[in-house]
Amino acid sequence: MIKTEKVLHLKSSRGRKVRVVREHYLRERVPCFSALCQAGCENDGKVLPGDLTHYVVPDAEVVLNYLEVLELVELQGVVFTQTACQALHSKGRRFYNRLRNLLKDPRHDCVLFANEFQEFSYCPREKGESQEKWQTRCVYAAAVWYYNHLAGMMNLVMITEDLDAVSRFSSLNSGVYVIGVQEYLQSFWPALQAAQDLYGSVRQALQEKEADGSQREFPEHLPAQVLEAGIKSGRFVQGTLNVSKHRAQNEAFVTSDGLSSKSPDLSAGVLVEGSKSRNRAVHGDLVAVELLPKAEWRGKVTALSEGPADERSGDDETKPMPTGRVVGILQRNWRDYVVTFPPRDAAQAQSRAAQRVLAVPWDRRIPKVRISTQQADALQDHRVVVRIDSWPSTSLYPNGHSVRVLGRAGELETEVQTVLIENCIHVPPFSEAQLREMPVNSPEKPWAADPAEAAARRDLRQTHLVFSIDPQGCEDVDDTLSVRRLAGGKLLELGVHIADVTHFVREGSLTDLEARSRATTYYLADRRYDMLPAVLSADLCSLLGGVDRYAMSVMWELDAQSLAVTKVWFGRTLIRSSYQLHYELAQALLNGEEAQVPELARLDPEERDAKLSELIQALETLTHIARHLRAQRDRGGALELEGVEVRAQLDQDKNITALVPRQPLEVHETVAECMIYANHWVARKIQEAFPYQALLRRHPPPRQELFSQLVDTARAAGFSIDTRTNKALADSLDRAVDPEDPLVNRLLRMMATQAMSQALYFSTGAQPEDQFYHYGLALDRYTHFTSPIRRYADMVVHRLLTAALQLERGAEPGKPPAGNKDMEELAEHINSRNRAAQRAQNLSTGLFQCLFFKERDPETDPRCVADAIIYSIRDNGVLVFIPEYGVKGPVYMRNKEGLVVAAGPDSTCEWQSGSVRRHSDHITTMSGRGSATFRLFDHITVRISVLSTNCHADTLTLQVISNQPHLGAAPQRPGSPRRSQLVQEVVRLAGEAQEKAARRPELSKEEREFRQSRTPNLYSLLEEIRELALMDPDAAARAGTVMA
Repeated sequence: MIKTEKVLHLKSSRGRKVRVVREHYLRERVPCFSALCQAGCENDGKVLPGDLTHYVVPDAEVVLNYLEVLELVELQGVVFTQTACQALHSKGRRFYNRLRNLLKDPRHDCVLFANEFQEFSYCPREKGESQEKWQTRCVYAAAVWYYNHLAGMMNLVMITEDLDAVSRFSSLNSGVYVIGVQEYLQSFWPALQAAQDLYGSVRQALQEKEADGSQREFPEHLPAQVLEAGIKSGRFVQGTLNVSKHRAQNEAFVTSDGLSSKSPDLSAGVLVEGSKSRNRAVHGDLVAVELLPKAEWRGKVTALSEGPADERSGDDETKPMPTGRVVGILQRNWRDYVVTFPPRDAAQAQSRAAQRVLAVPWDRRIPKVRISTQQADALQDHRVVVRIDSWPSTSLYPNGHSVRVLGRAGELETEVQTVLIENCIHVPPFSEAQLREMPVNSPEKPWAADPAEAAARRDLRQTHLVFSIDPQGCEDVDDTLSVRRLAGGKLLELGVHIADVTHFVREGSLTDLEARSRATTYYLADRRYDMLPAVLSADLCSLLGGVDRYAMSVMWELDAQSLAVTKVWFGRTLIRSSYQLHYELAQALLNGEEAQVPELARLDPEERDAKLSELIQALETLTHIARHLRAQRDRGGALELEGVEVRAQLDQDKNITALVPRQPLEVHETVAECMIYANHWVARKIQEAFPYQALLRRHPPPRQELFSQLVDTARAAGFSIDTRTNKALADSLDRAVDPEDPLVNRLLRMMATQAMSQALYFSTGAQPEDQFYHYGLALDRYTHFTSPIRRYADMVVHRLLTAALQLERGAEPGKPPAGNKDMEELAEHINSRNRAAQRAQNLSTGLFQCLFFKERDPETDPRCVADAIIYSIRDNGVLVFIPEYGVKGPVYMRNKEGLVVAAGPDSTCEWQSGSVRRHSDHITTMSGRGSATFRLFDHITVRISVLSTNCHADTLTLQVISNQPHLGAAPQRPGSPRRSQLVQEVVRLAGEAQEKAARRPELSKEEREFRQSRTPNLYSLLEEIRELALMDPDAAARAGTVMA
C-alpha cells in the first residue's frame, strides 16, 4: 500500500473556496470484476462475462450526460470508473443513486472499478490541468490497466465526446480503442435503434440547453446552505409540492407529515398560488417555501373548475390559509413524462430553429416541456416519453428530450402504456434468465413433491379436509382452509394454508429481484401484469384441487364452546385440496340449496352423500367461527366501509368476457375473516421474534378535521356521526340508515373512506409500539401473509416467519433478516408501488368508462341518461354519484358563460340567465323560469357525455336534464344490470382493439405459459373486501373497492 495525497478544492458553508489535502492510499490489488481475470482478484458479487467481444469504459462526461443510454440492458460489459462515478455524484444524489442501483442490479452487465485506488491506474492531477482533461486521462489509464490486467484477452473501448482525447489516445495502445459515443453505437450496436435515437435526442437537448433569451423569468433559487439554515431556524418550510389536479395553473400545496407539529396553521399545508410563486418547482419536488405575510394569505377555491383557465374569485374561497412562495429546490423528483406533440398550426411559438416544440404533458399538473427534435412534423398527435433536463431561470418552460414514441394519441394500447409510464410502472416480459430459474412442470416432465422436502413438512394430505373458496374460474389460488373437530368434539381446529411461494423463489435470485422491483401484481381494466411468472402464479404455487402443493400454514386449536384459542401452530406443510369451490357454490351449500360439486359428480350416491355432508358441516363450522371473529373485531371498533364485489366471467377458453358485479354473500366475509385472523397472528409471531425488523402494516387514525364533510353531510340528512374513535364511527355509520334510500348510507361510508389516512407497511424498528395499531381493522398488530403470489410484502413476511420458526427450534436462520434500515427502505418502496398500482387501476377504469360512452350519442342513447344522487354542494354546482355506473363527478349549476340551470314546470332543465346561491345543505338557482333548489341526497337525472382532448385523458361530463329522479330508476344495488352492461361493453372494446394482435402467428405453449397475463384476475380484491379502503380518494370513489 502506497500513501499519497489528494488535493480537493471545496466550498465552505459560507461559499468561500477551501483547499483541502487528504491522505490517499494506493493498492496493488483492486478487484477487476471480470471472469477473464488470471491474477486472482477477490471479485465478490457481479462479474463481467468473458464471452463478449469487448468491454466499454465511458469517460466522466459520457456518464454525466448519457447515463440513460448506458442504462439500456442490451449494452453489456460496461466498466464504470471511480472517477466517472465521483463526477456524477457532483451532479446530484438522484443521478448518483441511479448509477448505484444500476451497478447493484444483476440484470445489467456493468461493474465499478476503483481506478483511483489502484496503484498502476491512478493518475495525479498535473499543475494547470483542467478537471475535465484530468478525468478523461484517468479513465483512459483505467482502460489501459484493464487491457493489460486481462493479458490482452479482451479489447477495451473507451467512449468519449472529447474529440481531442480521441485524436490523442486512439493510437497509443493497440488493444484500447478511443472513439465517440455515436460512432460506438453505430459500429458495435447497429441494430439497437433505441440507443441511437436516445443518444441523438439527448445530444440535441444538450446543444440547445442555453435559453433563447437572457431575460430572467423567475428569481434564482437560494443556495443549499442558506436553505438549510432557513429550515432549521423556521424561516422556511420544507415539504413536497403537490399541484392541484383541477386547478393546475393556479393552485399547489406544499405538504409534509411534520408540518402540523410545527404549527397548527400548517396542518393543511402551505398554499402556493400561481406558477410564478412555484419558481420552477415541478409536482413532486421537495421544496423550501417562504411564508408570505398574513395579509397576503389566500384560501382554497371551492367552486367547481371547468378547465385549466378557470379564474379565481374571492367569493369562492375558503378561509385564508398559510400561503407562500418557493425559494429553493431541495430535491428534484423528475420522472419520465408522457407528452403529446401538438399540430404544427396549433403549436405555440416555436424557436428560431423551428425544431423546438412545446410539448403538452398528459398530466395537467406538469408544465409544458420544450423539446428539441428533428421529427416534430412526424410526431404530431403522438404520445412521446420525455425527460426533463433543466429549467433555467431565463425560461418559462423546462427543457427536455424525447426518449421513445408510444404511438398515436387515442389508440387503446397507447393510452394503456401512458397509464403505466405516468405511474412509473415498468413491467417487461420475464427474461430468459429469470425463466430458467423456474421449476419445470410439463406432460413430459411433471412436477412432483421432493421426498426429502415432504419429510421435512407436516403432511396434511390424509388427515385434513382442505378446500378453497374463490371466484368462479380462478386459477391463482393462494389460500385454502380446513376445519375439523378434535378431542371428541371438545376442540375445533381451524387451518389457513397459504401457497409457499418462497420455497420456489430464492431470496436474491433474479426472479426475486424482479418481484421486489414490481412489489405487486398490477391490475388494469383489460389485463394484468403478474409479479411472478405464470408457471408459479397459475400452476405450482396455485393450491389447485387434487394435486400436491407446498404451503405455509397457521392452525389454531379452539375451545368448541367459547372459541377461545388454546394452541396455535405455524409451519410448512404439504397439502392436497379436496374441493375447489367458488363463492356462489359454497353459499348455496350453506343455504341448503341443491348444488352440484364437480369433485363429487362421479361418485356413487351413498359415498357422494356422505362426502357432501362432511363438506357442508365443515362450511357451517367455518361460518360459525368467522361470525365469532367478526363480532370480536366489531366490539373493538372495526370499520365496514363501502365496497363493490365482482367476479370474473370466463368463456370456455378461460378468457374473461365480463366483470359481473356480485351481491355480497356471507361466505365472502367468512373467507375474509379467516385471512385477517391469519395475518394478525403471523404479525404477532414475527414481531415477537424480530421486534426491530419485522414488516407490519399500520393504519393511523385519521385527522379529525378530515371528517368535516362527512359530519356536515350526515347532519343534513338528520344523522349524527361520532368520529372520536373507530368504535364510535362504526356504530354511528350503522345507525345512519335511511329506510327509503339505501344509497344514503352507502354515500356516507364512501365519505368515511375518503377521510381515512393510508395504511402503510413499516419496519417495527422505525415506529414506537403504540403506532402499530390498525385503525380500520381494530387490531393491535397486522401484516400481509395470505397473498404471496401477488404481493411482495407477503413473501417478505413468509421469510420472516420461517426465520422465526428456525430461531424457535434453536437453529440459526439460513440468511439473517434485513436490518431495520433496509426493511424500512423496502417498506417505503412497496408502499410507493402499491400507490402506483392503485392510481393505474383507477386511471384504467376511467379510460374504459370513457370508451364505453364515447361511441354513443348522448342525445339519443338511453344508456347515456342515468339517475344521480347529490352528495356535496359547491359554489357553482354539486357533486353527484351515479350508482348504475359507479361514477362520481361534478354537475354545474352555473357555467363559464354565466348561465344557470333553470328548471321548468315539467322538471326539465335548461341554461338561462340568472344567479346561483349556495347554502350549507342545498344550492338554489334563480332565473326567468323561477327558482330551483337542489338538496343533499336529492336524486336528479343527468346526461353523460365524453369530453375529448388530444393532449390529455378523456373525461366524463355530467349535465343535469331534470331535477327529478330518472324515470324508472330504483335505488341501485352494487349488482346493477347497467353497471354490468358497462363493463361487458368495455371488455368488448378491448377485444376489438386486440384483434390485430390475434392475427399474428400463434404462440407456442411455452410462450403462452410465460408471457405477461393479458386478462384481469380479480381474485386479488376478494381477500381484502372487508378491510379498510386505502386507495386515493378518487380511486376509492370510482372503483368503490374496500382495501387494506
